[in-house]
Order: sequence, then C-alpha cells, then structure tokens
Amino acid sequence: MISGLNTVSDRFLAALTLITARADRALRQIGSGKKLEFASDQPSDVSRLLIARGQLEQTLQVTTNLGRAKSEVDTAEQALQTAVKVLERVITIGAQGATATQTPTQRTIIAVEVQAALEQMVNIAATTVEGRHIFSGDDYRNAPYTVDLTQPNGVSAYAGSAATREIMHPSGTKFTISHSADQIFDSPGASVFAAINNLRIALQAVPTVPPGDPDYNTQYEAQTAAISAAMVELKKAHDHLSAELSHYGTIQNRIEEALETANKLKLRQEIELSEIQDADIIEAVIQLTEAQTHKEVALASHARTAGRSLFDYLG
Repeated sequence: MISGLNTVSDRFLAALTLITARADRALRQIGSGKKLEFASDQPSDVSRLLIARGQLEQTLQVTTNLGRAKSEVDTAEQALQTAVKVLERVITIGAQGATATQTPTQRTIIAVEVQAALEQMVNIAATTVEGRHIFSGDDYRNAPYTVDLTQPNGVSAYAGSAATREIMHPSGTKFTISHSADQIFDSPGASVFAAINNLRIALQAVPTVPPGDPDYNTQYEAQTAAISAAMVELKKAHDHLSAELSHYGTIQNRIEEALETANKLKLRQEIELSEIQDADIIEAVIQLTEAQTHKEVALASHARTAGRSLFDYLG
C-alpha cells in the first residue's frame, strides 16, 4: 500500500502553509511596527483595540478643546487685568477732580480723559480670539457694546447673549469657561460703564456762572458732590471687576489641571494601545528567523522523501 504518500504530501503542504504564514506575519510586523493590522491577526484583540482607539481619540479631542479654551481664557484674564488698571486710573484722576483746588477748566480736561477711559473699556469688552468676541456670550459674532454717550451708562444696549458654553474635563464632567460682558462690565449696582460715565458727566457739569457770581459756589459744591457720588460707584465697580478677574484666574487654574489630567490620561491610553497593536520587533525577527529555518528544513526533508522510489516502500 502506498496510499500514505498523499497523506504525507498533504501534511507537508499544510505545515509549509503555516510556516509561510508565520514568516509573512513576522515580515509585516517588522515592516509596519504593528502586530495587529487586520482582524485576522488577533481576532480576540480587535474589540480591545477599537475601544482603546476610541478612548484615545476622545482624550485627544478633549485636549484640543481645552487648548482652545485656555487661549480664550488667558486672553480674557489679560484683558480684565488691563480693565482693572484702566478703572484704577479713572479712580485716581476722579479723586483729583473731586478736590476743591480743581478749577472748572481742569475738571473739564479730566472729563476728556475719563471719556477716553470709557472708550477703552468698551474696546476691552470687544476683545476677540480667532475672530470670536470672547465676552459676547454664546453669540460671539458681534462686539458686545459700542460707545453711546446719549445713554445713562454711556454705551449701547448689550449685543451679545448669555454665556452658557461649557468645556469637557477628561473625567467627563463639564464646566463653564466665561462670563458675558453684561455680567462683567454692566452688572446692575456695580456697572463699570455707568460708574465711569457718571464721573464723566459730573466732571463736565461745571458751574455755568463765572467765579465771584453768587451762584458759583453753590454750583461748584454741587458738582463736587456729584463727583464724590460717582467715586463711590467707581469703587463698587472696581470691587466687582476685581472679582471677575479673580473668577477668570480660577478658570485658568481649572483648565491647567484639566490639561494636566488629559496629558496623563493620554500617555496611559497610548501605552495601552501600544501594548495591543504594536509589534515586538525583536520577537518578530526571531519568529521570522525560526520560520525561515523551519521552512528550509521542511523543504530539505520533503526533497529527500520525494526522491524515494516505489521499491523504497516495498518491504
């Protein structure tokens, strides 16, 4: 009986196919650096790979969003620092204007500087990042205010919207990253705009009669009282604006912590993903060498077996 010859050949071909497949897989791993490129490579790890990739992509998106938010919040914080300094300058020159040694002309000159400060404050409220008005709330297309000295607070009606936008923390929680300009600069009872404009109006309200006129002192004292009243409003506005500046400092700290957390999470997820899909190049080289050796041995062995005649199997 020589029927076993076909069985031997079949076994040889099956073994050779396995050896070749192992060599091809090792070559792919060496070339791509990946041990899991196709579902057929490691079927049991496919779901783990997809989950790991999805988690890493989410973390990368969160990190990108936090980076944009950081740029916006940092700019807002710097803008408010400037706003506080402008307001402190207004308070300083307002105090000078309130003294009894100031002449009507000097108070008028101070009023011009106060008006310039109001215009500067409106420009600060219109601060932009990448074309977005960061103090206009969710509707960031338009500047929140323009100067309008016909209004009691010296500015137009608020042109933005409420600030409800939130940013995702890597933990999955969300937090708000901004306040709107009407909250910051025109809060009822502590309006920065109104306080500055009221000081401007008071400084411009000089006596309408010349010194020496019986009504001059009365009008001058009334103006001084109005300036002093405006100074009280300015100090309230200063406290409010300082609190807003502090609020943005708190947001900065939270974003910094979120970015640090995201970077740590990203590193951990990259390591996990690498363990699933990245090849061990040294091990792949060993596997390739072994497969090539086994293939050479198998071919040599098969060549010797194939060279035997019919009489070799007769006994």
